Amino acid sequence: MKGRSLSVRLIVASIAAVLLAVLVFGVGARLIVSSQMHSSLDRSLRQRAIEVARLSVSAPAVLTAPGALESPLSGRQLSVEVLDRKQAIVARSLALGAKLLPRGPEVAAALGGNSGFADSELDGEPIRVFAAPIADISGPAAGGIVLVASSTADIEDTLHQLTLLLLLCGAIAVVAGGLAAAFLTRRSVRPLRQLSSSATTIERTGDASRRLAEPATPEEIGDLARALNGMLAALERSRERERRFLADASHELRTPLNAIIGFSEIMTHELFGPVGNARYIEYSRLIHESGGHLLGLINSILDMSKIEAGRFKLTPERFDFGDTVLHALRLVRFQAERNGVTLEDSIASDAHEIIADKRAVMQILINLISNGVKFTPRGGSVRVTAQLRGSTLEIAVSDTGVGIDEADVRRLGQPFEQVESEYTRAKEGTGLGLALVSALAHLHGGTMHIESVLGEGTTVRILLPSAAAIAEVKTPKIELGNAVS
Repeated sequence: MKGRSLSVRLIVASIAAVLLAVLVFGVGARLIVSSQMHSSLDRSLRQRAIEVARLSVSAPAVLTAPGALESPLSGRQLSVEVLDRKQAIVARSLALGAKLLPRGPEVAAALGGNSGFADSELDGEPIRVFAAPIADISGPAAGGIVLVASSTADIEDTLHQLTLLLLLCGAIAVVAGGLAAAFLTRRSVRPLRQLSSSATTIERTGDASRRLAEPATPEEIGDLARALNGMLAALERSRERERRFLADASHELRTPLNAIIGFSEIMTHELFGPVGNARYIEYSRLIHESGGHLLGLINSILDMSKIEAGRFKLTPERFDFGDTVLHALRLVRFQAERNGVTLEDSIASDAHEIIADKRAVMQILINLISNGVKFTPRGGSVRVTAQLRGSTLEIAVSDTGVGIDEADVRRLGQPFEQVESEYTRAKEGTGLGLALVSALAHLHGGTMHIESVLGEGTTVRILLPSAAAIAEVKTPKIELGNAVS
């Protein structure tokens, strides 16, 4: 039953158990009834044979009297034949007419002094025969045998009807058992489904502040829910400490970094006079670039911490999206030229004026374009397009880079998640770029979608709602990555 749900397995197991119980009961009942009915018949045959044997010794003349052997016992018609020692008929029941009782091994056994039963047929009708010896004292049947037989058709009919009744009762029991098992299983599994649904929501949103419902019954599921809630509480405390540490550390690092960036820029431009050796200028430029990169990383961490804590406030404004794209392309152009990557853009005429947080949109564009340039080999291109689809603005950043394996696409958009490959390992990065893009899109009520073919390139689509949809933006407390699909 691999792949079936727990409820289906429990229902099937319950039905199988009921079916097995009914089968055992039915077979047992039929055997008991059959044994009782055959035992009763055997007693009747034996009793009648003893009476006839005694009569043949005590009053042999009576045997040949009309109707002497026709007396039914217990309401059952018994057929009787009395044979002498040479198996010649001495007397017989008139009900037999011209029919003769079958002669089987039991006859020879009775002539040898041993009584016995045998099952046979008479004109196609099943019968039970009992053969008993007659004492060799007096009379024409002395030393002979008495055969007493009775039809067993009524027993077979009774057993057949009993079998049908047991099958009907079994079917009713299986249906009733299945319905009862389904009802009880549904009640038992419902808390598990609720736990599963809550756990899936927590896994999808990453919100460790959520708690699972703790059902009172069954007790074991309630204990499991409480244990999982304790684990979530511990995880939430751990993540809160992590966020505070990152925020505090980032704030502490920004002050000296700003000084490093400022002083290195002064030295690079020789504002207070020549620094002498040209290598010092090159070193100052490298210090300035590295400081700028590190400051950008710290700003990303701070933004991430604010978003996770629900403290990132959007400031919607009306602006020209096309100008923002051109500005973002200018900021990344130096990196693109150094990597030999061509930058392109195509903004639909109706997609220029939008209402959104301009700084957040700029951050989205820079992160996506930079990612495209970073993972596109020399000679490739990165293209930014935008168009309106109904009331939604669709931004797409496509590259002709190395692409992403399908198994890795779903992980991207989580903080610090990166794709591991020979090409990507050679590129610096922290895995915060797409996570920040996903979070900023989500704060606008939008989503991020990644489409990629390994070895051919990647397209990241950002869907932002229309101006009316974001006129009043509320900043919910969210975790990252839940907008990635």
